[in-house]
Amino acid sequence: MDNVADLIAKLDLEPHPEGGYFKETYRSEEYISAEALSEEYVGSRNHSTCIYFLLTSDTFSAFHKINQDEIWHFYQGSPIQLHTISEEGNHEEFLIGSDLSEGQSPQLVVPGNHWFAAKVITPDSYALLGCTVAPGFDFQDFTLAVRKKLIELFPQHSDLITEFTRED
Repeated sequence: MDNVADLIAKLDLEPHPEGGYFKETYRSEEYISAEALSEEYVGSRNHSTCIYFLLTSDTFSAFHKINQDEIWHFYQGSPIQLHTISEEGNHEEFLIGSDLSEGQSPQLVVPGNHWFAAKVITPDSYALLGCTVAPGFDFQDFTLAVRKKLIELFPQHSDLITEFTRED
């Protein structure tokens, strides 16, 4: 992980509330009006946003959800394991990386309102990814899971939720 500090500095990344580091790299200039969006949105949103996201093997991206679909793009480093839990409680696991022969995908769409969490697979490593959100991301659309509440919603996934949440 020698170049993690270099990546953080060169890409001007900062800590993300879910874990890891991020930097917004794109925010469209045009907006979608509040009237054109569903009631789960408060106010207007940019058409799209994009970030760099860096995750290291000594932490994880905690369960969270957003209103929008989020597209993950793999750039370099270790593949990541990403878990989703749908609104109905269905769990899926994905591998995001560049080795297609190992079942990894360089791109993945997480549907809006799905809880999701991720970790780097390889010890002492990192993953550099990008995340694109449409309509554009706003922290009003972000919900970080509270362990107890998420387990109450999905008790069948209590071990997974405990692994990918921080103490309440």
